[in-house]
Amino acid sequence: MTETTSGARGTYGGDVPVRWVWLAAWPVTAVFVLSNAATPLYCCGSARWFSGGTLTVVFACYIAGLLGSLLVSGVVSDRIGRKPVLLPAPGLAPLACLVFATAGGVAALITARLCTGIAVGAVVSACMAAVTDVAGPARRRLAALLASCAMVFGAGLGPLLAGVLSETAPGPTVTVFAVEAVLLVTAVAVVVRMPVRRPAGTGTDTGSGAAAVVRLRPRAWIRVPGVPRGAGRQLGLGLAVFAPGITATSFVLSLGPSLLADLLGTGSRIASGALAFGMFLSATGVQFAVRRLPRRRVLVTGAGATALGMLALVTAVRTGSVAALVAAAPPAGAGQGLGQLGGLSLLNSTVPVEGPAEANAALNVGGYLPAGVLPVLVGHGSDAVGLTAAATVFGTALAVVAVVGGGLVPLPGRRGSVEPAG
Repeated sequence: MTETTSGARGTYGGDVPVRWVWLAAWPVTAVFVLSNAATPLYCCGSARWFSGGTLTVVFACYIAGLLGSLLVSGVVSDRIGRKPVLLPAPGLAPLACLVFATAGGVAALITARLCTGIAVGAVVSACMAAVTDVAGPARRRLAALLASCAMVFGAGLGPLLAGVLSETAPGPTVTVFAVEAVLLVTAVAVVVRMPVRRPAGTGTDTGSGAAAVVRLRPRAWIRVPGVPRGAGRQLGLGLAVFAPGITATSFVLSLGPSLLADLLGTGSRIASGALAFGMFLSATGVQFAVRRLPRRRVLVTGAGATALGMLALVTAVRTGSVAALVAAAPPAGAGQGLGQLGGLSLLNSTVPVEGPAEANAALNVGGYLPAGVLPVLVGHGSDAVGLTAAATVFGTALAVVAVVGGGLVPLPGRRGSVEPAG
């Protein structure tokens, strides 16, 4: 089954095997492998090419490409379908692989990171919405779980794969990105056969339970993504936990390799990749562990995990403790994973079936914006006043923001509680 007008136009999922819900999440994983694959490799060139501040700017270029893509991809995907947005994304990603594999300096890395961000922006809005489409209204909670886990698992697998291959395979950088290019080809094959149909259009009420409580209104094609009237509160609650969580993991990814190299006295790319993998493995596993818990508890736990991770990170930089640095990664990853799962689940329960891509884009814009800006400030601050002082201020402030965000989540029994429906 392909994206055609066969059957009732605008109907989604429900009549497809559950294996397709899992398969629909694979392109998310494949593209997110690329998103962080270069992380362990930076420590090879950081001494020659850039300072800590420049390293975080290279990372932020990825965020800039992603945010620019999100301004378009979510709206276009909801209006003309998932595949017209998804097929170019795994096509642009191999170009980033080529540039990464042949990079000789900062300019090439910036170009590759921009291309990667654009591809990820398309996938994070359109493909995560496609998972919801394939799952159908009855399996929306499963769709939120798989889409969220596919994202964080790919984000963690990339650094581990790159770290191991770069130290064990010949032509390390070429090998890393050649393997990733193969993964992207398999993602294209899945997108081509993905059983999603064309959207019915905007401005209609689907009449399907909780997802029909709001309506979509025709608006500009290029705009800051948002959610339909009535879903703003759910978006805000998700962002209150997701934004601090993803900012915490972004900080670990942008400065973690340099920090680990300083504490261990080694530039081991396997160690750097393993640290990132452990962080995102935690983000993946914790989502399966809490999948039956109320959304309120998921969000509050995510906020607490982010705060704990940042306090451990502050301890690591102030004491020079490798154990504290390693201990900071799992709760930081759990904070992002739980905030992301809670946010996606809230939106899936509220936004009509015609509008999930733009809603996903809105959630990710709100999360990735601080995730791109704040680590850059810390990177430049570390060049000016030292990593210890900059990381202490940043980590402490982020822990406070996470706790405040968790405090915004309604208690059980209060009006507007975010407990799951049914």
